[in-house]
Amino acid sequence: MIDKAQQLARSILTGFERHFSFFQEITSGARERFEEADWEAARHAAAKRISFYDQRVRETIDKLRTSFGIQALDEPLWQEVKTVYTGLLKQHSRPELAETFYNSVFCQLFERKYFNNRNIFVESVADRAALASRYRGFMSFHPRDGGLETCAWEILSAFYFNVPYEDIDRDARRIAEALRARSPLAGGDLHQVRIDVMEFPFFRNKGAYLIGRVVRGAEAHPFIVPLINNEHGGIYADTLLTTEERAEAVFSFARAYFLVKTPVPAATVSFLKDLMPEKPIAELYMAIGFHKQAKNEFYRDFLHHLEQTDDAFQMAPGTPGLVMTVFTLPSYPYVFKVIRDHFAPQKQVTADLVRKRYQQVKMHDRVGRMADTLEFSDVAFPLDRFPPELIEAFREQIASKMEIDGDLLFIRHLYIEKRMAPLNLYLEQADPQEMREALDDWGRAIKQLMAVNIFPGDLLFKNFGVTCAGKVVFYDYDEICYLTECNFRRIPPPRTPEDELSAEPWYSVGPNDIFPEEFPTFLTTDPAQRRLLKELHPELFDYRYWQARQAEVERGVYGDVFPYPRRLRFPRPEGSAVKQQEEALTAEP
Repeated sequence: MIDKAQQLARSILTGFERHFSFFQEITSGARERFEEADWEAARHAAAKRISFYDQRVRETIDKLRTSFGIQALDEPLWQEVKTVYTGLLKQHSRPELAETFYNSVFCQLFERKYFNNRNIFVESVADRAALASRYRGFMSFHPRDGGLETCAWEILSAFYFNVPYEDIDRDARRIAEALRARSPLAGGDLHQVRIDVMEFPFFRNKGAYLIGRVVRGAEAHPFIVPLINNEHGGIYADTLLTTEERAEAVFSFARAYFLVKTPVPAATVSFLKDLMPEKPIAELYMAIGFHKQAKNEFYRDFLHHLEQTDDAFQMAPGTPGLVMTVFTLPSYPYVFKVIRDHFAPQKQVTADLVRKRYQQVKMHDRVGRMADTLEFSDVAFPLDRFPPELIEAFREQIASKMEIDGDLLFIRHLYIEKRMAPLNLYLEQADPQEMREALDDWGRAIKQLMAVNIFPGDLLFKNFGVTCAGKVVFYDYDEICYLTECNFRRIPPPRTPEDELSAEPWYSVGPNDIFPEEFPTFLTTDPAQRRLLKELHPELFDYRYWQARQAEVERGVYGDVFPYPRRLRFPRPEGSAVKQQEEALTAEP
């Protein structure tokens, strides 16, 4: 049995190594795509990388079944397999990811009742702190050797690109000036100051981010330099970000995953955790593309939270959805979304189409305006944390997705998202200034989604949330589509007075026809909100504006949406393409 256990363990680990090799290969190509300003290839690679994991798991399962005839579970054998596998990971650089891969293989091979720590890695045995201490993964620079400007020049020079900097001396000077202005650690004596920068750039969309920290004694804060390709043969530093808040925005759950070489992911996550101590480990793994590891980390954290609390689950606040049943635990900042068994007649979708749309969002550039989701199957919840009225609601809405087994409630399929305040409820309680800012950001969110070829479909405020940072994020995807699939039209003038009084339209309406001038009518009945919308974003109610944005996307022109305010960006020459982008409506305020 030991020999077979060793063969099985090595076969699974080989499957993981194959997965990680593919993952690193496509990730490593990010530098070349950035240098060549091949943004279409960058989008394609980011989406393709997400699918690699499931492909490798399926390949590994097929290998085990054909080579070892695996069918029913031999539990003593598989417990020995886990023991052997654990031994193989003792000197491994990515043990936590390899554990998760093992779990994925086992859980697709065998029944739910065997998912316990004897058979899988419910609890990790990886010593991540030791990994992070053994593998630095960053370079250190010392301003005492020549001042902040020389130090900034050395940092930029340490990252070689086949495209030269526009003006490295200018960028070094700007970074040094910004550091003096924005950092409490950069003034006075520099002998105790150190700047650590991770050894590989973080690539996403059109940017390459240098991720670091400024350290003086026990104090530290982020040091993040976004590099931009001007698409005319030069690279330049766009800004310097130095606060935890700005770092969290760069690594937001509403943005696409970075492509960054991570020989030892635990060390990368440890470094990022130092910059953003409040950010969950799951979100950090998600941010660097390890979405399956993020699921594992989230579930471990969730189980720990359940052990430490006793509050009951409840329906999530807000207007009940027609497609999803959404519940939450008040003490935990997430919502759980389950596709309903039956939809209201006005919803022309199927459960399969809803799943495809959620996958579409995961594959897409979310530009900080669409919440990422974690997708789970067969999730066990403690039954005693669900009040009877909630169980009854589940039986009415999601009976086919739930099962009660002893003291556990199982949900067969669900999505998990960060909890936000529904925009419609937020507006009801907002003072005039808060209302103005929220509606302005709602309009900006729509424009930024347009810039990356996304039309939310249902623009109602109930489908948007407000984050704790006050940002408006879209989170209901059952009607989402590509902007280029829509037909934006003007409502034809009535032919007769009877037309104008008719309850039915006097014009034909196709399945993809959209009439932007109608938006204020169905968005809100509040006169103050309507006035603000028309004042702040009047172009959103003009079909010609939508057609113009649509034409840009069809020509391959995608807008730039940066995860930091326009006011923090270094100046660009008047008349440059980037200067025009700064003034575009897709820019942050």
